[in-house]
Amino acid sequence: MKVVAFNCSPRWDGNTSKMIGTVLAELEKEGIGTQYIQVGGEPIRSCKVCGACKKNRDMKCVLEGDKVNSYIQRMAEADGIIIGSPTYFGDVSSEAKALMDRCGYAGRGGVENPFRRKIGAAVVAARRAGAMHAIDTINHFFTINEMFVVGSTYWNLSLAKDKGDFEEDEEGVATMVNLGKNMAWGLKRFGGIYE
Repeated sequence: MKVVAFNCSPRWDGNTSKMIGTVLAELEKEGIGTQYIQVGGEPIRSCKVCGACKKNRDMKCVLEGDKVNSYIQRMAEADGIIIGSPTYFGDVSSEAKALMDRCGYAGRGGVENPFRRKIGAAVVAARRAGAMHAIDTINHFFTINEMFVVGSTYWNLSLAKDKGDFEEDEEGVATMVNLGKNMAWGLKRFGGIYE
C-alpha cells in the first residue's frame, strides 16, 4: 500500500509541509509506503477546458511545461491521496486548485476513473479562518472521484500562520497524528477489497 501526498504551499518547509509530514510518519509506522510531492512554488497552469483529455482518453493533459501528468500517474498508482494547502483568501492555494482541476479532468478522461475507491485526506493550515472552506474544496475533489474521505478527532487543520506555528499547536499536531492513524486503518480495511 502507498499514500502520495501533495504539498500545495509555496513554502517547502512551512506549516503545511510539517502537517503532511506528521500524517506520513504515522502511516509509515503502520508499514504503509509514502511519497511526498512538493507542488507549491512549482509552475502549474490552470485547466484550459480544451476537452482534449476527454477526446484522447489517455489520462493525460495536453498542456506542457509542468508536472501534472506525473501527478496524475502518482495518484492513479497510490491507494491513498493527501492534498495539503494553506488557506489563502478563504480557500486553497492556486496551485492546489490547478492540481485538482487538471488531475480531475485528465485523470477521468481515461477509460475508467483511476481514483475511484481510494482513500483521501485534506490537510489545511490557516491563520484563523477559511480552513473549512479549503477542506471542503479538497473534499469535493475526493468525492467527485468516488473516493473515501478520512477525518480525525477535529477538522484536518491547524491554526498556523507563521513558520513553526504548527509545532506549537498541540491540538493540530494531535489531529494530524490521529488522521494518519485513521487513514492507515482505512487503507488496511478497504485496501484491495474494491479492486
